[in-house]
Parts: sequence; structure tokens; C-alpha cells
Amino acid sequence: MFSIGNNKLFSGNISPLFNKETAREVRNLHRKIDGYKPTPLISLEHLAKKLGLKDILVKDESSRFGLNAFKVLGGSYALAKLLAEKLDINVEQFDLKGIQSLLKEPVVFTTATAGNHGTGVAWAAREMGQKAVVFMPKGAASSSVERIKALGAECIITDVNYDDTVRLASQTALKNGWLLVQDTAWDGYETIPTWISQGYMTMADEAVEQLSEFSDSIPTHVMLQAGVGAMAGGVLGYLVDALGVQNFKAIVSEPVTADCVYQSAQDKSGKLVAVDGDLNSIMAGLACGEVNPVTWPILKDCAFAFAKVEDSIAATGMRILGNPLKGDRAITSGASGAINLGLLYAIANSPDKENLKRALGLTEESVVLIFSTEGDTDSDLYRKVVWEGLYPY
Repeated sequence: MFSIGNNKLFSGNISPLFNKETAREVRNLHRKIDGYKPTPLISLEHLAKKLGLKDILVKDESSRFGLNAFKVLGGSYALAKLLAEKLDINVEQFDLKGIQSLLKEPVVFTTATAGNHGTGVAWAAREMGQKAVVFMPKGAASSSVERIKALGAECIITDVNYDDTVRLASQTALKNGWLLVQDTAWDGYETIPTWISQGYMTMADEAVEQLSEFSDSIPTHVMLQAGVGAMAGGVLGYLVDALGVQNFKAIVSEPVTADCVYQSAQDKSGKLVAVDGDLNSIMAGLACGEVNPVTWPILKDCAFAFAKVEDSIAATGMRILGNPLKGDRAITSGASGAINLGLLYAIANSPDKENLKRALGLTEESVVLIFSTEGDTDSDLYRKVVWEGLYPY
């Protein structure tokens, strides 16, 4: 059901791109957005004790700007940086509502998405008075398509997988003179993906601030999910700078059908490994076959272990979060957000749990920080999993 491998490439090197200083600029921009407030950090203390741990802290992103996912943090920061650059102003002077009056005509932004990133770009474009065209891979959830359209964006469904949809969006942007806002990078296209990953640091900065509310202000473990690795890398880079790489162990997980990060970590040379095919998974936001080269260095240098999991693990995480033990708070989490809670449960209930926990350093004194990056963004799938038991454990 899952595989975990220790990171043989670990060096502990910190990143010059993802750190506390840059996070301050990013969060200051987000504070200017109407409706900004930190999302909650929730203790699942009773579940932790059942799993043989001290505490589990979940950063719940289901309420972020009313969009049900964290992705808008990256899209809004990247759009602000692009428009500030276009107008030759400092992003610290950026006025989201007033930017439209400074442009002769709206800028068209485009992106490829499995759902949440495109929603964030569409929302940010609308808030800034600009236009968005969003490409989605085959099999995209109809609820995600309708959500993006409701934000005023054009939404185009392709007949290819996510990575090929990214290539199509890039080609179309080049042909039409649009600005591509993609959360993965390639040779010659690194700046905007870097801004997007930096945007995600607001989530981590909030979490570190909120940790002071708990008796253990530094977690012993941080579990992060990876598609291309944009969020995992940005958040891990920040946490390494803020907490110290020696103070916690980071575990990075992804779907078994789209395990490009896991496979890249198994290559002792550090060479990036791409995964092709349909990449089908209920974890749609993580169903990516090519690693983001901007954030790969921090994952390679600072993650303690990498994991790949089957869909049933994420589904179990969804059910546990939505149906908590007495005394714990319920959290509505989609598959991409619930992968690590499901993995933690699977580790604690594995026939080989003692060896697994020993290898990962999980004990009764462990405090695990998890990021539930989305709510029920696909409400139909959520009900089938949580109500009807789809993908049983």
C-alpha cells in the first residue's frame, strides 16, 4: 500500500530562494488581499495518542480565501510580481485593486492545472482586474471546471495528461502573447515557478507563528506532499531556515502512480526521473510526472525520507480527518490534502510498524506537522470516499 525510503542524498544545505526574509515580503503582499487571515493549525491530540505519538498538528487550508485550497497563495504572489515588473514598481508598493487603472488593457494569464492552482490563478486574475485562460488535463473534475469558470476564466479541457497539458499551455501562451503562470519549471522557465513556490511560504510562516500556541513549539516531524514538488520545496526551504534542519525530520509523499520525486530520490546521482502515462490518482493535485527543478535541490538536500502511496491511503486519511476521535476537531480534506494523515495511520498500523517507526524516528514524544492543502474541492468524490467507502483501506 505504501513504500518509504530514506533519503541517501541528504546534505542539510539550506536554500537561498526559500527563507524567512523572502517569506516576510510574500506574506506582506498576502495581507493586502481582502479577506486574508491565517488558516487554523489544529491539534489532533487524541488521534496522536492512538497512533503512539505525542501530537499531530494539521494546518487546515480548506478556508483559504473561500477557495477551499492553498494554491491561491502561489498564484496571487506570482501575478503581483509579474504586474509589478510590467509597471516597473516594487511589489511592496503593489495595490491589488488599483492596478487595473495603471494598465491600458488587461493582461491575459494562462496556466495548466489539475484544479487548485488554476482556481488560484483565475481568482487572483479576477481580483486584479485581469484575464485568465486555464488548461486542464483529461479526466478533470467537473466541479473544478465549473469553479474556474465561475471566477470569470476561460477553461479548456485537453485530451492529454497533466505534463502534456503544461506543454500545450506553454505553446499557446507563446503563440498568443499571454503570460504563462506555471507552478513547475524547465530550462529557461524558472523565475515564475520560483515566485509561486515562494508564495506558498505564507502557509508555513503562519504555521510557525501558530506553533507558539502549543507546548512543543518545534515539531519533530513534518510531512509534505509532492506533485511537482513546488509546495513541498517552498515550505521545506522556509522551515529549514526558520526551525533548523537538525530539529525535525521531513517526509515527502506522493501517489504511487506519479512517483517522480520518489524515483528521483532513489537515483544516487540526483538525476531527475520523469514518469509518463495517464498518472491516474484520486490525488489529482499530485498526479504529476515531472519534478520541478527549482524546488528539487531543497527536497534532495533536506528531506529525511520519501514515500509513495496508493489511493486507498489518501482515502483513509480523508475518512479519519472527517470523522475524528472524541475530543479532536473534524477537518474536511480532499485526497491531496489527506495523503499524509493516511500515511501516518498506515505506518502506525503496519505489521512492520516497529521497524518503520524506528527508521523514521517516530516515538511517543513525536509531534508531527501536516499540511491539509485542500478541502472537498471535488465534492462528489469526497462524498463517495467518506460516505460510501470508495477506495477501502
